[in-house]
Amino acid sequence: MAHLKQQFKDALSSIEPGDDKTNAPEAHRLVRDALKADSKLAEYGVSPILIGSYKRNVSIRRIKDVDVFVRLPDVPSDVTSTDILDRFFKVLHAEFGTDADGHRRTKRQDRSLQVSFPEYDLYVDAVPARPYGDGTWEIPQKGDENEWVRTNPDGLTDLSSTMNADHDEYYVPTVKLLRQTRRALLGTKKPGGFFIEMAAYQAFDSGAVSGNDQAEYYVSALREVSKIIENFVTYGIAVTDPTLPGHTIHIRATDDELDTARTRFNDAATSAEAALAEEDAGKAALAFRKLLGKNGDGDTVFPMPPGFNEDGSKKASAISPGARVVPAGKRTFG
Repeated sequence: MAHLKQQFKDALSSIEPGDDKTNAPEAHRLVRDALKADSKLAEYGVSPILIGSYKRNVSIRRIKDVDVFVRLPDVPSDVTSTDILDRFFKVLHAEFGTDADGHRRTKRQDRSLQVSFPEYDLYVDAVPARPYGDGTWEIPQKGDENEWVRTNPDGLTDLSSTMNADHDEYYVPTVKLLRQTRRALLGTKKPGGFFIEMAAYQAFDSGAVSGNDQAEYYVSALREVSKIIENFVTYGIAVTDPTLPGHTIHIRATDDELDTARTRFNDAATSAEAALAEEDAGKAALAFRKLLGKNGDGDTVFPMPPGFNEDGSKKASAISPGARVVPAGKRTFG
């Protein structure tokens, strides 16, 4: 069996965020400081925190957006979600203005305000939240003037850390590999990385994912995630929200996009299983290379093992089998 431990280690290094590790927290800090400096939001007890895939350490190169969860524990009940979003826009637009081309850097969205950082080539999404009453929060509901929906991003961060510890630190890197596989298979089409992450969490939580090394964990998780996608698309079985009992994950994807995801993830799982069982390391590496594609910098993620060409074939030996003479060097020692 081809477990290719060093190649999986190198692949994970290839998809690890680079400069984004510095730029993302700096962009978050700038948005956080602007919101905390506003007197009205200060009355509401404004307390922004970093959330999302970057916070949970499952983001992959490159990071295009950073999520800031802006807790407002003291906001009055008669302040609507529209009021809050209006205030956020006023504060952030005043702080960040326009870019070099004269475009507003602050964009209003259904549930948040998005601030662009052209110098970092990323965005910050500032999401307002008010207390729900049981330690969880509510954020503005899409398309409604004063409707809110429950969420618990802090809980998800804690659950991810616990799951990673329970699986000998294999959960987080496996999620990274699955996110990279989604990118290679679907590109910019939906469903996005968060859906794949939640499907992975459900698969791990069910006890169906296991392994003795990264290759086994990746292949096992890919198969289980493909089953969850199949059940979601074919039978309408939703992916659960592990932070809110009885709740499920909502995604935005067309029927065609979902059907494509179902087919490609099923094929990918079959290919990964065959690669793991393959005795020829070159053939196995070539299969894993196709599954993981290229990172955000355009570099191939999965390297070939020593002794193999880029097409998976073995490199020719410098000495022909049965040769009586070994090519000489300089005949010097030391």
